[in-house]
Amino acid sequence: MAQVTIDNVRKAYGDVEVLHGVSARIEDGEFVVLVGPSGCGKSTLLRMIAGLETITGGIVRIGDRVVNDITPRERNIAMVFQNYALYPHMTVSDNMTFSLRLKGTSREETARQVKRAAEILGLTNLLDRYPKQLSGGQRQRVAMGRAIVRDPLVFLFDEPLSNLDAKLRVQMRVEIKDLHQRLGTTTIYVTHDQIEAMTMADKIVVMRDGVIEQVGSPLDIYDAPANVFVASFIGSPSMNLLNCHYVGAGNARTEDGIDLPLVASAALQDNQAVVYGVRPEHLTIAATGIPAVVLVVEPTGSETHIFAKVGNQDVTVLVRERMSVAPGDTIYLQPKDNSIYLFDKGTGVRL
Repeated sequence: MAQVTIDNVRKAYGDVEVLHGVSARIEDGEFVVLVGPSGCGKSTLLRMIAGLETITGGIVRIGDRVVNDITPRERNIAMVFQNYALYPHMTVSDNMTFSLRLKGTSREETARQVKRAAEILGLTNLLDRYPKQLSGGQRQRVAMGRAIVRDPLVFLFDEPLSNLDAKLRVQMRVEIKDLHQRLGTTTIYVTHDQIEAMTMADKIVVMRDGVIEQVGSPLDIYDAPANVFVASFIGSPSMNLLNCHYVGAGNARTEDGIDLPLVASAALQDNQAVVYGVRPEHLTIAATGIPAVVLVVEPTGSETHIFAKVGNQDVTVLVRERMSVAPGDTIYLQPKDNSIYLFDKGTGVRL
């Protein structure tokens, strides 16, 4: 196991810079998730840690060693890819032992490592099969087993669950997290799925456009988003964000003239442009409050998602009790106590 330090790392392809001085610290044994929309630079950063991309500027350390100019083989890391990257002509056992055989590991040690990995991942009965004889989840376990037998300092996962169906993704999330808890190996995991990030990570690194927007534990980021982007990206359904102005006396007002309740604040100026944030689960339907016209009702069984309009702005309400609400109805919304976020309209930073 090892600590990974990313210090002011930049990446450019010619004149196009895709990472703009990124810095982060992954502690020994920590499970860190890099999350963000497509094109934010998270996979590029992971590949730079792995040695699959050159580093334009800055320093990457694994343990106490600077690895900028060290080959991937010498970094003692193991990477699990989105597309499994298994050799189709090799059995499960041969796929798992390939890297050990290249290193000249003895037969006895190789057999021991494969037995250990197969028992951890439930692959013992599949060692003689070929990849084409396996399901998607089984192939992903083989890819993980190939990484485990190397006994690396760091595991790197590049969107490993993207090719799996919804039910299997949930199962594999649990298995990967359980694997980390048992092995304790430093793990860096890339995904665009914020549910994966929230459920798996010890620490989340939220990225956008080649920079880090916020770093923290899942609940810290959920409860205290640093800006509008993080607030909208982390959480499902995402936070409601309404453009309005502070009008004093503990109120904000939308452009449609709809009043939104606030706690009076001396830090805000009258008529200051702000973004009013409240999560769908923190809105309740009441006899009075913020008027909203229902557009779509989505019952999921355990909860109901109500999509509505406050004036000309979209809002989502999540309720867990059964509601008799139909499209076209007008409902009245009340934010729960201490559940409102305010962001500066210009900068997007939380006030």
